[in-house]
Amino acid sequence: MNTNTLPAFGLGTFRLKDQVVIDSVSTALELGYRLIDTAQIYGNEAEVGQAIDESGVPRDDLFITTKIWTANYAKDKLVPSLKESLAKLRTDHVDLTLIHWPSPKNAVPVAEFMGVLADAKAQGLTRQIGVSNFTVALMKEAIAAVGADAIATNQVELHPYLQNRTVAEFAQSQGIRITSYMTLAYGKVLHDPVIEAIAAAHGATTAQVALAWAMQLGYAVIPSSTRRQNLAGNLKAQTLKLSDVEMAQVAALDRGERLTSPESLAPAWD
Repeated sequence: MNTNTLPAFGLGTFRLKDQVVIDSVSTALELGYRLIDTAQIYGNEAEVGQAIDESGVPRDDLFITTKIWTANYAKDKLVPSLKESLAKLRTDHVDLTLIHWPSPKNAVPVAEFMGVLADAKAQGLTRQIGVSNFTVALMKEAIAAVGADAIATNQVELHPYLQNRTVAEFAQSQGIRITSYMTLAYGKVLHDPVIEAIAAAHGATTAQVALAWAMQLGYAVIPSSTRRQNLAGNLKAQTLKLSDVEMAQVAALDRGERLTSPESLAPAWD
């Protein structure tokens, strides 16, 4: 089994730029968030690094995740690009580095980029490695390259309307943690009558219910927000416990509704 530890709850920074991301990260750290998730393609690593640096939170208390962009998968590009990310993030290592999407048209084979990522870990540039947007077939290739124990997580779109069970069950069978991104489905699930009813029963917000549901299934979540009230509210999802009946009610909402599937990047989804 995978013994790597990955916090169950953190802050996502997708689509947040400039002062907006600085403010979001600063507020989150002030409120008690300790996992911050970014990516090379987000174009905000330097701002995230600035916010972390200015927060005064000791580096050892933080868990920083970044993701390598597809243009940097080749053997001669991956490590230099990661070092560039570290410079922007103002740290000598990240806690987790992910392959952001499968290599388009398999331009760089899975075995090649996973091997280089494992080298980056051996060099101390990243504590853990993992993948994102990987199907079962791609996870099998990654496992063949570096072993399941080396893969901390597969970060995938997963929310009540897209529960991605095939991928989740395979990952869990290999001891690979699932990180759910877009757990609130771009806000769509916040107005779902089933989730509203569960929220009302607990005196909670619908966001808290969706996040608690994912964490109760063993997934890590990384919701983003720019509002202090929502950042603080989301944090409380960690203490919300849903009943078996409520978990089953949310399970029944699955409708295979995928919101992120860029034509140039998306694999043949399970």
